[in-house]
Amino acid sequence: MDDYNECLRGCVIATWQNAYLIHNPFAGRLNRGKSRLLQRTIETLTGRGHRITAVATTGERTAAGIARRCIQEGADLILAAGGDGTINEVANGVVGSHVPLGVLPGGSANVLAVELGVGTNILHAAESLSDLVPVRIAAGLLESKHDSRYFLLMAGAGFDAMIVYNVNAGLKAKLGRVAYWIGGFSQLGKPLPQFAVRVNGSSSRCSFALASRVRNYGGDLRIARGASLLNDQFELVLFEGSTTLPYIRYLIGIIAGRPKMSGVSILQTSSAVLECPQDQGIYVQIDGEFAGRLPVKLSIVPDAITLLVPRAFRNTHRPTNG
Repeated sequence: MDDYNECLRGCVIATWQNAYLIHNPFAGRLNRGKSRLLQRTIETLTGRGHRITAVATTGERTAAGIARRCIQEGADLILAAGGDGTINEVANGVVGSHVPLGVLPGGSANVLAVELGVGTNILHAAESLSDLVPVRIAAGLLESKHDSRYFLLMAGAGFDAMIVYNVNAGLKAKLGRVAYWIGGFSQLGKPLPQFAVRVNGSSSRCSFALASRVRNYGGDLRIARGASLLNDQFELVLFEGSTTLPYIRYLIGIIAGRPKMSGVSILQTSSAVLECPQDQGIYVQIDGEFAGRLPVKLSIVPDAITLLVPRAFRNTHRPTNG
């Protein structure tokens, strides 16, 4: 596998001759553009020599199956056009294969595209596709009593997942990530349930746990400043507080670039178990989408997926762990 990774790091593929572009027709920017933006994106890709077959998702959690079928049909590249939720679904169909995944930002937050340095302009991302290089990375895995799903960015439990669960879909479509801020501030002063996080034999209690593979959160904030997609670990950030009031102080500290503060614990780990009393119904989100309720186990799956990244990202986000 080391030889394969070296090949991935050194190869540059100018054009893709059997690429499938899986898109969510209801993603924020693609929907607002009445599909014209998607067509312009395809024209940009084909104009640079890529051969593209566009496939629309047909409903929630259909993208993974579509990606698997495209790979079975000989795809040499899978492109995901949409928000982070769509990218997550597509990634769940690509994990375990060696077909690269490319990101075309078309959603509200576009956390992965921002993290990679691809940007939030889908046309610019399409123009730069030939300049990206494939790297093999780990993925996160969430396992619950009823489901298991991979994630590329983060898993959150407690306060942030409650906001994700309750965000108004219509408001999100109109305002994008601003809808999440509105949802968060609407909870000020309200009580928050506590839950247990078990890591390496130790247990902690918190009201918000974030297991992140990326530094930015929601495209605006940097919470897990030591996280990297090229590491085989999460950065696990635990926030204490029985109400939402301490989160005002936490937010100010994060904005100021000082995430280490009283009430906040930060550690690196490859697995964690999140538990709570059954009657509390504490929510979980992965990559910004609702993913059920506690209890769950979070773990790292090494060598899981090939991701197309800018060369500068690969060079500046070197792994810091073995």
